[in-house]
Amino acid sequence: MSNKRRIALFGGSFNPIHIGHLILTEYARVNMDFDEVWLMLSPLNPLKVNNKDLLPDDIRLKMIRLAIDGLDKIKECDIELTMPRPNYTINTLRKLTELYPDVEFSLLIGADNFADFDKWKDPDEICKLAGVIVYPRAGYPMPDGSNDYIKPLDAPIIQISSTEIRKATAEQRLVAPMLPPKVYDFIISNNLYR
Repeated sequence: MSNKRRIALFGGSFNPIHIGHLILTEYARVNMDFDEVWLMLSPLNPLKVNNKDLLPDDIRLKMIRLAIDGLDKIKECDIELTMPRPNYTINTLRKLTELYPDVEFSLLIGADNFADFDKWKDPDEICKLAGVIVYPRAGYPMPDGSNDYIKPLDAPIIQISSTEIRKATAEQRLVAPMLPPKVYDFIISNNLYR
């Protein structure tokens, strides 16, 4: 039995972070017995180079901090903001395992991202360095659990998307129920996504 702390890395653009992210984060932490989950802000996904709606890194990081204020088992991780771009997950994992030799990392990704996992840089090494936990997304197949490095997470499917929140905000529709209150207040007071 390992004495290492178990930490799940949940990466994303978090543009903006919403309650679906937090529900999933806590569900994974409790059900997979992680000590912590780190919300890892990605500056730009190399497979999504045309995201013209992406807010600056510091604004999205501020929203993550507002969302997790008071949640002591959920942390933000801004390591990817310090790395050369475009960055790849494998480089992040190499750096984190070097910085935190006392931690056993797992990568938490959606079934939509898992569908493209073979296109990621060095997917086999990612699996060996961290292992992959896959949560369900509507319309995407889940791994069957037969791979020692890739585990399915039987989490609820949460139909909230950052894309929909941005669109609804621009159209001045109700988004408050989908966002942590401090994040909602920050978006409104700073006139974001308008």
